[in-house]
Amino acid sequence: MTNRFSEASSLQLKAIPAFNDNYIWLLHNAHQAVVVDPGDAQPVLAFLAHHQLDLTGVLITHHHNDHVGGITELLRHYPSVPVYGPALESIPKRTHAIQADDIVHLPELACRLRVLSVPGHTSGHVAYFGHNDLNEPFLFCGDTLFSGGCGRVFEGTAAQMLDSLNQLAALPPQTLVCCAHEYTLSNLNWALNVEPNNDDLHDYYQHAAALRAEQQPTLPSTIELELRINPFLRTHIPEVQLSASSYSSCAASNPTEVFAQLREWKNNA
Repeated sequence: MTNRFSEASSLQLKAIPAFNDNYIWLLHNAHQAVVVDPGDAQPVLAFLAHHQLDLTGVLITHHHNDHVGGITELLRHYPSVPVYGPALESIPKRTHAIQADDIVHLPELACRLRVLSVPGHTSGHVAYFGHNDLNEPFLFCGDTLFSGGCGRVFEGTAAQMLDSLNQLAALPPQTLVCCAHEYTLSNLNWALNVEPNNDDLHDYYQHAAALRAEQQPTLPSTIELELRINPFLRTHIPEVQLSASSYSSCAASNPTEVFAQLREWKNNA
């Protein structure tokens, strides 16, 4: 299971660990780089210096401090760098307010990203979808989608969050999913309770556990994989529906109710 760009691509992805379980994603071409959700500037600055990369852009998915806390310090070192962030949220030092279907042009990387509106975790949360020079698709999804899970619904509604997840699920199956947290093993432990007969889920748990035993990231994931193992993308599956209803002691009448039951279950797991 190889979840990364082809080596022949001029662009590469890097997950920079931060705090206890965050990943700050870097998209670079060995010369210039764009950083996504820099909650902490120091690991980003260290990586840029070590690899002699010039920072040319900052992309923000939502306003939580573990995603924006490093912006001011980064701009001390790179004062002219543009900061892209959701128009519906307060983002420090933002220079470009973005919304659904906007295109973020990254000329230094010869790359364009389409903005997706994915409210639920926060009211104005956005994601960024694009392709590298080999037409390989990738997604920066912040805290909307995790491998085997999804973000908590803090500011939006269950219906909004499910709609956002369905929007991501409709992306090309091979899309690399660059989540902002290393929550995979805990999510999979819970997902196995939801869908204990899912062989793909059991196989992926073993794979993810082996990676974490070597202190390697489980990410990026892919849309194809998440459709096979992530309960929040499988609210139409009878076993998932039955498990959700059993947990809540109430049969759901529609996918939104199934999602809400699953989210409540995961909140308390």
